[in-house]
Amino acid sequence: MSHHRHMDPLPEVELRVKALESLLIEKGLVDPAALDVLIDTYETKVGPRNGARVVAKAWVDSEYKKRLLDDATSAIAELGYTGRQGEDMVVLENTAKIHNLTVCTLCSCYPWPVLGLPPVWYKSAPYRSRAVMDPRGILKEFGLELAEDVEIRVWDSTAELRYLVLPERPSGTEKMSEEDLAELVTRDSMIGVTRARNP
Repeated sequence: MSHHRHMDPLPEVELRVKALESLLIEKGLVDPAALDVLIDTYETKVGPRNGARVVAKAWVDSEYKKRLLDDATSAIAELGYTGRQGEDMVVLENTAKIHNLTVCTLCSCYPWPVLGLPPVWYKSAPYRSRAVMDPRGILKEFGLELAEDVEIRVWDSTAELRYLVLPERPSGTEKMSEEDLAELVTRDSMIGVTRARNP
């Protein structure tokens, strides 16, 4: 399973989506303006930017971090991020000795308010099975090689409970603003397949 194969949708999938979209618009079943609003919502209002803000706040505010780890749903709601697929959240903290990885083995349960729509690879059968059976192999394919003494914990999301990984704060970021720190946080680091970016 190649990392790039999971990150990029297959060309025929893209073609099918575009064909279906065109057909629905042509038949009058979908309003293109409404579709644009929906896409904009998931690209700019709901998505990884929200999760990155949650992570950055936890990195700079120890009281917020404590609330986030104790009651993620409420702490995330403090920042205004609530809604469908984010009703019951748990935040998992990565440390030097523990690395958390999230998956949904049954389908693609995913915390939409903080991560947006799930990437194609997250929903793929190879990722869903191998994340459980070979998490080190999966991480390696995403470019993350962990020392053997780092414990990997795999968390299986369900319709009732969704997870967000709190990645380790990169070293050398002590003087960075919360806004700048958020730029280091990626969707993949909040799923647990990568680390946050280095500055």
